[in-house]
Amino acid sequence: MRIVLLGAPGSGKGTQAKLLVEKYGIPQISTGDLLRTAVKEETPLGIKAKEAMEAGELVTDEIVLGIIEERLKEPDALHGFILDGFPRNIPQAETLDNMLNTIYQPLEKTILIDVSFDDLMQRLTGRRTCADCGQMYNVYTSAPMLEEVCDKCGGKLIQRADDNEETIRHRLKIYTSQTEPLIAYYKQQSKNVAIAGTGEIEEIFSSITDVLQPLVKVKTESVNVIASKPEEKEGGEVNAANEEKQEVEEKVTVKKAATKKKAVTKKKAVTKKKAAPKKKAVTKKKAVAKKKAVTKKKA
Repeated sequence: MRIVLLGAPGSGKGTQAKLLVEKYGIPQISTGDLLRTAVKEETPLGIKAKEAMEAGELVTDEIVLGIIEERLKEPDALHGFILDGFPRNIPQAETLDNMLNTIYQPLEKTILIDVSFDDLMQRLTGRRTCADCGQMYNVYTSAPMLEEVCDKCGGKLIQRADDNEETIRHRLKIYTSQTEPLIAYYKQQSKNVAIAGTGEIEEIFSSITDVLQPLVKVKTESVNVIASKPEEKEGGEVNAANEEKQEVEEKVTVKKAATKKKAVTKKKAVTKKKAAPKKKAVTKKKAVAKKKAVTKKKA
């Protein structure tokens, strides 16, 4: 399956992506991770991306798409992928569609993890992380037993600098302005499905897998059809061979019967022919006896 996960910062799409990877065995492809890896490994596209970032410019869609295309050609992505963080707008979506169609891997479904603005604000502004062990908390939904103290190791809990209310409001505003047209774009293609992103993680995951089940079924049926074709072909050849063999055997039987019939007829004719001289001999014997009787009478 080839899907895109859509969702605002704090929607939980990263968590759901990891669960999908575990269930279906397809890779999660995050554009942020790809860019960092490409820059670190100094690939040709990574060098271009680094130059753009160092110049304070945005990495172009051309570079991002090039990196995605390279990633999709790797063996683990041949049977499907989960795109996370891309596309973000319609021009990117259109370019992505063209690229995927070129490599014969068209997008099958987009899943929007839908969370209200107020819930997103609560999730993001309430996030806290242990400075020592990295354990995550939320002061609104999963607060530690002691304020600002990690339950796991006793370390100090800190808040990310960009998790303040003003910054988050700005990020969500940008996300909404970009994503709403993108959702409409995929709805026109009958590919987008919205999933409620509130509730237990397992419940949200179950809703997502329900949406994806038809794709799994189609893939399974396709594999079964492909796997059964050689058997059908082999079976067809065997049946054809058996029919041909039977036909030959029938012809041979008919031919043998005809030959036998001719032989019997010929034998009867020969026997009849041989019997004819015996009849003549009997007739001749009778004639001689009759002649002798007449001669005797005259005398």
